[in-house]
Amino acid sequence: MFELFPPVATILPTCLRTVRRACRQLVAITCLLSMTSAQADADTLRVGSKRFIESYLLGEIIAQTAAPFAAIEQKQGLGNTAIVFEALKSGSIDLYPEYLGTIDFELLKHTGATSLEQINRELAPLGLGVGIPLGFNNTYALAMRAADDKHGDLKKVSDLARRPELRFGLSHEFLGRADGWPGLAQRYRLPQTPIGLDHGIAYEALANAQADVIDIYSTDAKIRQYGLTVLLDDFGYFPRYDAVLLYRLDIAQRFPQAWQALQHLQGRISESDMIAMNAAAELDGKSFAAVAQTYLSKTADATHRAGLWGKLFDGNLWRLTRQHILLVLLSVCAAALCGIPLGVLAAAYPRLRHAVMALVGVLQTIPALALLAMLIPLLGTIGTAPALIALFLYALLPIVRNTCTGIEQVPGELRLAAMALGLRSADGLRFVVLPLAAPVILAGIKTAAVMSVGTATIAAFIGAGGYGERIATGLALNDHDMLLAGAIPAAALALITQFLFEAGERLLQRRI
Repeated sequence: MFELFPPVATILPTCLRTVRRACRQLVAITCLLSMTSAQADADTLRVGSKRFIESYLLGEIIAQTAAPFAAIEQKQGLGNTAIVFEALKSGSIDLYPEYLGTIDFELLKHTGATSLEQINRELAPLGLGVGIPLGFNNTYALAMRAADDKHGDLKKVSDLARRPELRFGLSHEFLGRADGWPGLAQRYRLPQTPIGLDHGIAYEALANAQADVIDIYSTDAKIRQYGLTVLLDDFGYFPRYDAVLLYRLDIAQRFPQAWQALQHLQGRISESDMIAMNAAAELDGKSFAAVAQTYLSKTADATHRAGLWGKLFDGNLWRLTRQHILLVLLSVCAAALCGIPLGVLAAAYPRLRHAVMALVGVLQTIPALALLAMLIPLLGTIGTAPALIALFLYALLPIVRNTCTGIEQVPGELRLAAMALGLRSADGLRFVVLPLAAPVILAGIKTAAVMSVGTATIAAFIGAGGYGERIATGLALNDHDMLLAGAIPAAALALITQFLFEAGERLLQRRI
């Protein structure tokens, strides 16, 4: 095999230079995007929210309250607590709605409730603070169908210990939180083994008898709709989860008028107000912005529930399409520039092949959200930059594998013929081997591009936009129309991508 390729002393430095160049270009693009974003956001108040209905609504209330006094950018649905908190620490957002119990136990890792003053003292070195209690407590609780309590003996959480056959369907964040399932199971000696469910679909699982017990928020609108029994926390495990604002300390100096306006939200939102707003969004299908506007203005809202067609072709379609295409195009181009040289190396030198294929294979196995969560503190930002790097890493495997396979499938006689014609090894690789392997290489790039269209929907969970925004909102609301409004354009873009590549493959085959 070695005589059919340039000497290792020649090809290895060339391929490595190409790989380094591709990596530098990707880093340069991500840094440029980060710098451009930072410059554009210097005078913009960035409001974040988590990926559940109440957080979306509170984010809208914050944004609309501050909007008359500052330019506003919303970073909605930023995944779980860890992701949105990293975004706040890195300065990618300026504030977001949070709960004292979450700050106390999940972020600061306390074992017991502490005062607001103590929390602020511990957050101050990070440049963060907590303030403006909004007026309601949204605690965790466990709930089950009232009809399942046939003997009237399931009123308290401690009663569950006597019923090991009950199926627990708990949200993924609750399963891993310091103030969630591990401590609850230990405190109450619960023998059940729960399964993980997205909070947005847990109620449906309960209604369809696919789960018997779920975790809820006490302000959830569906508690009344489904006629659930909320179990009494008789051992007092759950702390208070008073809604507050978690913010960067420089916000008062940067946006004094907006910060002053936000002070007026203190104590204004009651538990009944929050339940009503959650119901308007989740049960009546009103938009988060409309519900927040109605609450702030205290006027009737005539907004009707938009159907699939209205959600599919709303005013955000072009923006989301542009963001999605940009993510896929940049990441796949960078992966091709890096992956093709790596594939050449893998094909030319079997000793390197196992290491190269193992490396890109391991990258493919890292869960997308875990990779994004790791990249946020490394890059110090959320949004496009970490999303591009994650998509680039996921796109490498099919390109490297197909490049290696395509080169190996080139008949040895043709390589020998090139050598007999006096072509140097480098010229033989360039003018004979790679052109003949091009259809297989292009098929690998096509696979990477189609995969990236689907994977890019995860980028919305860190504020990178794209069709995933609709999917995240649909999951939060359990809104099938909204889910389809994100999934249909993504599927259409994948089909268009595949069609374009297949047309390119046919054209390439005619030329070969």
